[in-house]
Amino acid sequence: MYQRSETADFDQWRHTVSQSFVPLEAERVAPGAFTGRIDVQDCGAVVMTCVQARSHAVVRTEALAASAPERFFKVSLQLEGHGLLIQDGREVVLEPGTLSIYDTSRPYTLSFDERFSSCVLMFPHEQISLDPRLVGQLTATRLGAEHQLADVVGRLIARTEQVLPELNDGVGRRLAGNVVDLLTTVMADELAGREGQEPTEQQRLRATVTDYIEARLADPQLTPASIAAAHFMSVRSLHGVFEGSGETVSGLIRRRRVEGSRRDLADPLQHDVPVAQIGARWGLADPAHFSRLFRAVVGLSPAQYRQQVRRA
Repeated sequence: MYQRSETADFDQWRHTVSQSFVPLEAERVAPGAFTGRIDVQDCGAVVMTCVQARSHAVVRTEALAASAPERFFKVSLQLEGHGLLIQDGREVVLEPGTLSIYDTSRPYTLSFDERFSSCVLMFPHEQISLDPRLVGQLTATRLGAEHQLADVVGRLIARTEQVLPELNDGVGRRLAGNVVDLLTTVMADELAGREGQEPTEQQRLRATVTDYIEARLADPQLTPASIAAAHFMSVRSLHGVFEGSGETVSGLIRRRRVEGSRRDLADPLQHDVPVAQIGARWGLADPAHFSRLFRAVVGLSPAQYRQQVRRA
């Protein structure tokens, strides 16, 4: 669904900004006339928004962040003008080409002292395979500043924003999801190279095991025992590899299977695929077990979730 909002009234802009993203407080930073435009493309779990406006600031206060149960990441691509993003005790200057990420579950400030335009992707934490706590290391930094991949993704975001209104709903959702997947790759690469430190042996092994799990989520026989055997270690040693990561091996498998099935259930191009078939695709061959696990994580059964997405 595509929607454009334009206004020359700052009070109306305050309302428009909060309606387009999450509740925010907007503040003037310079006197004079104000104009702003927001183009919103709702792609299901991913919302892509292009903002063009004169100087102002938006603030996600601690109270607003604490009062919202939904947790989203927002990735911004600066197209024109300059600004400043502040979150988690860090700040980054936003200039044309800058990719940056921030988290709506914590306070942040965006300030623009001149006319600007930017493209923002907003998506729930569970849309990506990375631990949100790790992603928290990247907020208010310049993503991929030393890598060509970030430039490629930035150009893809800009082009995607242009073509989305021309695409049908199912294709648009897939394209937006693919962009988020590429952003996840940029973030994973950034985390791997933080501060130029060589990963420890535990971190290297954890990355190897995680890649093994990702490639075999469809296998219902994927268990800590089978993973340990494939890596010539005991199950106890395998659990030690994940110690300190905030997630167990079994927890990682469950989370990634639910995330994968959740994306497929929300995909309009797969609305005719039986729920049980989607569960089996992600290694959850027992429909009853799939339903219990999905409900425990999402709060709805797979069928109920699919119906809710269709009505949205």
